[in-house]
Amino acid sequence: MWRLLLIYSMCIVFQRTNAAVEDYYCGENNCYDLLEITRDATKQDVKRAFRAVASKTHPDKFQDPEDKKIAEERFRLLSTAYDILRDDEAREDYDYMLDHPEEFYQNVYRAWRRRMAPHVDVRIVLAVTISLISLVQYYNGWVKYEEAIKYFSVVPKYRLQAIELAKQEGLIATDKRKYKGKSKEEIKEKEEKAIRHVIEKKMVIRGVYAKPTYKDILWVQLVFLPVWTFQYISWYFVWIWKFNIMKVKYGEEEKHYLIRKNMGMSQGQYDSLEDSMKIDYMREKLWIKENYLEWKAERDEEMKAKMAQSGRYKSYRRWMKNNGPGRIYFDDS
Repeated sequence: MWRLLLIYSMCIVFQRTNAAVEDYYCGENNCYDLLEITRDATKQDVKRAFRAVASKTHPDKFQDPEDKKIAEERFRLLSTAYDILRDDEAREDYDYMLDHPEEFYQNVYRAWRRRMAPHVDVRIVLAVTISLISLVQYYNGWVKYEEAIKYFSVVPKYRLQAIELAKQEGLIATDKRKYKGKSKEEIKEKEEKAIRHVIEKKMVIRGVYAKPTYKDILWVQLVFLPVWTFQYISWYFVWIWKFNIMKVKYGEEEKHYLIRKNMGMSQGQYDSLEDSMKIDYMREKLWIKENYLEWKAERDEEMKAKMAQSGRYKSYRRWMKNNGPGRIYFDDS
């Protein structure tokens, strides 16, 4: 029954009536006839005809309320006809409707699209959107980088290293007499600048906290996307030829790439790892798939053993067993 009601409703909504199309134009009237012009009239002809016809039926010329109301409706139709015929796209759609009245749904869509579609060039919107994303992206990169610098400046372990390196480079004077005549604020400011300089120069900051470059900007990525795509395809074919067909041994860089690929890490994630971890991965020969799977299975077992010994994990398991979600209780009271 509900299917029949749905079909009946759709038939009522989408029944073929010319009024639905004409509502987007001059109603039951012909726009050309309202302005008393022919279809070959130019824009100047349309403008002159509108002024001539509208001046005769302007609402301000009538004092009687009934006549004034009729004049307002007439003037609204004249204004609609003028707006349609002076616009090239609207006039083209209207002429198409007059020439092809049988194409009801196409005419409705064309009229609806002209009225409802935004009158802004999509290319401009897209360019502004990409620009805003690029600015936010670049700004966020600098914010993350500043967070990393502040972290290294505050944590005693890294701060002491930076101070020692700054002293070695002569950025911080070991002899306090050299600061003679300067206030504590000036001395502190100079030392902080020296510490920051050493951290930026010496400390290795990787991953999402790395110093942003032009390659991190979306605009640059889109511009260079064809070049980078070509480079990747070329690199891929060279890889197949060199290592799969010619059976050349992997180098240091290729081994790191395969380890990263096996672990499912991005370049930034892999770069953020400690060098000691990478050395361990190389020693375990994790670029070989079988070795990596065996190594991963061992790490998973170790993690399970640690979790089993954990008091919190034991409590969690007991809770899941006795009171976990999905259990059904019967009230025996």
